[in-house]
Amino acid sequence: MRILLVYPAYPDTFWSFRHALKLINKKATHPPLGLLTVASLLPSNWETKLIDLNVETLNEDHIRWADLVFVSAMSVQRTSAEEVINLARRFGKKVVVGGPLFTAFAEDFRGKVDTLFLGEAENTIPKFVEDLSKGTEKELYVEDFYPDLTLSPPPAYHLIDFSKYTSMCIQFSRGCPFNCEFCEVTKLFGHKVRTKKTEQILRELENLYTLGWRGSVFFVDDNFIGAKRKVKEELLPAIIDWQRAHRYPFYFYTQVSINLADDEELINLMVDAGFNSVFIGIETPSEESLKEANKKQNTNRALVESIRKIQKKGLEVMGGFILGFDSDPPDIFQKLIDFINQSRIVIAMVGLLNAPPGTKLYKRLAEEKRIRPFFSGNNTDLETNIVPKMGLTTLVEGYKEVIRTLYSEKNYYKRIEAFIEDFTTRTPLRIDREYLRYNFGYLKGVIKIFLKFGILGNSKKEFWSLIYKTLTRKPQNFSIVLAQIASGYHFRRIFKEAFV
Repeated sequence: MRILLVYPAYPDTFWSFRHALKLINKKATHPPLGLLTVASLLPSNWETKLIDLNVETLNEDHIRWADLVFVSAMSVQRTSAEEVINLARRFGKKVVVGGPLFTAFAEDFRGKVDTLFLGEAENTIPKFVEDLSKGTEKELYVEDFYPDLTLSPPPAYHLIDFSKYTSMCIQFSRGCPFNCEFCEVTKLFGHKVRTKKTEQILRELENLYTLGWRGSVFFVDDNFIGAKRKVKEELLPAIIDWQRAHRYPFYFYTQVSINLADDEELINLMVDAGFNSVFIGIETPSEESLKEANKKQNTNRALVESIRKIQKKGLEVMGGFILGFDSDPPDIFQKLIDFINQSRIVIAMVGLLNAPPGTKLYKRLAEEKRIRPFFSGNNTDLETNIVPKMGLTTLVEGYKEVIRTLYSEKNYYKRIEAFIEDFTTRTPLRIDREYLRYNFGYLKGVIKIFLKFGILGNSKKEFWSLIYKTLTRKPQNFSIVLAQIASGYHFRRIFKEAFV
């Protein structure tokens, strides 16, 4: 069999970093880890090709070559996914789909594709392969139980062109012990945190290293510290040893919960292993809104102090924030601006509350007849599928004001300056021939950044002040500050509607 695995294109979103990527000659941030894992689940004598529409174009020759077309996507990729499906069907190819988009909206795609996979693929792909060999493949494959990740194969990294991406991906765990009302993670992966063995992760790191990758690696876990004891006692000590033996070829980032701040030993282990940043869902400075969302891990704590503690230890905190909770007070917009400035979070993803299908929030609001028909899956557009209690106009206009304030060039540079007072990176990184092979665009990017913002920019004074303070006070942070400057440019471009 010849299998074409297609990853649909993202629209211009907060996390696409498309405008920043142009500055460093990259096409996308991460490769599609799900499809790379699916490729490894298929029989070894099948031919596989992967087309990531975020870095290359799908053409008719690709479709003609394939016996089956596999598509995996998230909700935000729906438009592109439908285009791929229609193209494949036009050429008479069988289409197999899976991933969060198709799990959440399965009924929308029944009859439009040949086979639907709901949930994780490790249990169901082997059944499909067996059925296909008999000519008895089904339209729907649903997992009977959550897969054992110790049996999950290493991703087929060899299918991608490393030079197109800023970071590689790896996964240690699935599932989350928390139960936030608006979050779809537990519906997809459950409450029990399942993990791979430490030996699996080391093999995957070794595979990336052998294939020549150097630089950034993203642990995609929704909560990397969900199985905290195993992370502390087994995984991180092993990664530290591996990194030292290989002279630190990688630096890592991931997603964690705010209770990381309560465990200084864990923070130190992450930093020693080569982690330099974490994304945390902080959501809101309103204690009542946190309780409403069942975000228990964020309540009854000094959130600003927790965030700054993590940053002072050497982990940059990127924060996720939500506006539109029923319990949001009238002054929530200014409170959120003040909170983000006080916590010195530079990369703050602020979005409107949405209710993903299948979540507790969706069910509650549907009962209250407060669900609107459209769900984009985009974290930071001006759309929401809920009817907010404060009124949609009030919510959208307040959101725009938050974005205008946070991401105006002068305010953004000021926040970076405050951040570097707290933060000093402790991540060692070996620069060798392989690193330069895949990251040479970063060197060109330095020139582009200095030209675009230091000579042609609207806030040249603030730019040069920031560069001077970084180089004279915290030169270790120079590359991180440049990345933040480039990211800020991307955010201003995608939020341009809010600046009108």
